[in-house]
Amino acid sequence: MAISQPYSGTFTVSTTELSLISGTSTLQSNATAGIYEVMIDLNALASGDSFTLSFKEMTKPAGTQHVIDAVVFAGAQANPVYVAPGMLLINGWDVTLIKNQGTDRAIDYSIRQVA
Repeated sequence: MAISQPYSGTFTVSTTELSLISGTSTLQSNATAGIYEVMIDLNALASGDSFTLSFKEMTKPAGTQHVIDAVVFAGAQANPVYVAPGMLLINGWDVTLIKNQGTDRAIDYSIRQVA
């Protein structure tokens, strides 16, 4: 099985939800099937910061995209690199990051694919 990194980069996260696929506030509905692992570097977080990483997917093709999992990160992180467990995604998915409170932060991210 081939392993690739189809999406990666750095963006400044604010109170506008950002897609890790597009790197913009334009939310996506990616139907490229695979097992995906998300890695984000939260080294920049400080006391008073709170960010939410959300995983979204459709139950069936042409369905409605919903949050299937979400993780909230608050304050400075003792282990700043978060690696989400691999997820089998297929029917219109996206991964997003948003600041709940605190200071806008530059966040590095990588989405890796096994397919």
